Amino acid sequence: MNERDAERSVSQTVRAQLALRDMILSGRLRPGERISELQAVDITGVSRTPVRLALVRLEDEGLLQAIPSGGFMVKAFTERDILDSIELRGTLEGLAARFAAERGVSARSLEPLKECLGDLDQLVRQDPISVEAFSAYVTMNARFHALLNELSASAPLIREIDRVSALPFASPSAFVMAQSALPEAHQILLIGQDHHRIVVDAIENREGARAEAVMREHSRLAARNLRLAIRNRTHLELMPALALLKSSAE
Repeated sequence: MNERDAERSVSQTVRAQLALRDMILSGRLRPGERISELQAVDITGVSRTPVRLALVRLEDEGLLQAIPSGGFMVKAFTERDILDSIELRGTLEGLAARFAAERGVSARSLEPLKECLGDLDQLVRQDPISVEAFSAYVTMNARFHALLNELSASAPLIREIDRVSALPFASPSAFVMAQSALPEAHQILLIGQDHHRIVVDAIENREGARAEAVMREHSRLAARNLRLAIRNRTHLELMPALALLKSSAE
């Protein structure tokens, strides 16, 4: 395979992976539903080899489970599975913040993070906050976390954070849209933004333990949002992926 063919194959794999992941997280593919290679080819319009790789990647992410008879099955998750994933992300992001603080970050390198913090400040000051503003927050919040992780200057750590963030509900903004319809919404955003502000200050002042602790605490807001989303069953249309949840007793 020449270089151009290899690049095309990777592109098709990513395309198939994203399409199938979207179908799972949107609830169009249900827990327990079997997906064969041929079915995935029909769904994505991608040939079998990149589809096979995409299915293996989704199994690696934890969204699919290989079955002995062939093909894959969409996995279901308990609340505990998700809480563990959130805790793991918080631990890794805490380590990233500690690395950034202890290794030192130049004022120039820190500037994009501070600019993002300022943009988030303007958004969370709105009261009430519209659904559109919550949608904008998702994008800004993802950027803030990505910039923060990059400051760790640790490629292995960033890779592992990306890996765990791909798990269902584990990303920093996984429950923001479900949260948007809740009475507690604005208060939770303000708490989260205060965490953002503190971690930037800790990194700037090279306080590694403080930076790590606040990011671990920050991730627990996502756990709080999970419980609120499950309790507030009237807004499930904002989080169709909650269909992947099963009772812990199952």
